[in-house]
Amino acid sequence: MIPWLGQELVFPPVRTALAEPDGLLAAGGDLSPARLLLGYSQGIFPWFSEGEPILWWSPARRMVLFPEQLHVRRSLDKVLRNRSYRVTIDTAFAQVIAACAAPRPGAAGTWIIPPMVDAYCRLHALGAAHSFEVWMDGELAGGLYGVALGRMFYGESMFSHRTDASKIAFVHMARHLGQHGVRMIDCQMHTRHLESLGARLIPRSLFLAKLKQSTLEPQADSMWTYHFDNEPS
Repeated sequence: MIPWLGQELVFPPVRTALAEPDGLLAAGGDLSPARLLLGYSQGIFPWFSEGEPILWWSPARRMVLFPEQLHVRRSLDKVLRNRSYRVTIDTAFAQVIAACAAPRPGAAGTWIIPPMVDAYCRLHALGAAHSFEVWMDGELAGGLYGVALGRMFYGESMFSHRTDASKIAFVHMARHLGQHGVRMIDCQMHTRHLESLGARLIPRSLFLAKLKQSTLEPQADSMWTYHFDNEPS
């Protein structure tokens, strides 16, 4: 059994998370900015589907990217150099999260249900959630969004409407945040795609130790100012 959260802003210790399903820690509570930010500061995130209660997770192993370990394959590097595109930050947060929440071919559903969209839009309004956007031919072609605490960034979801657009967003995100002192990017779950970009699984204990260090450090003033135009000759 897992505990049911009430009105009090508190989470059970992450060491009590279940082994199966991996990382399930608690249920209930709400998606208020205060609770979300408290959860993130302790390595806990919400993940649930339509019709389920709010579920809170802290997996035994966490997929993370240390920005200095970003790996860009030769084929992707050619795309970054030769494709015409523009990258911005926080110019279309609502559009990005809506695109991430949209149904995808072959997918059974989405965990980015309306209450989650509303919650992260509130975090964005408070300056805690951010989006990276990729534009092609004047249209939003791809992007990602996540939550920032100190020098820690928690990636939530990404999307592509054009081939490689989400990869472009991810590479620019990792490079830009790394240049501004971000120590670790949380990718949450393992995928081969993330692994190909240099992300790796680390144990919860190491994740929490690095999380504690990173969230206490102040953000650079210019972290959320970014505009990059790639116009190959």
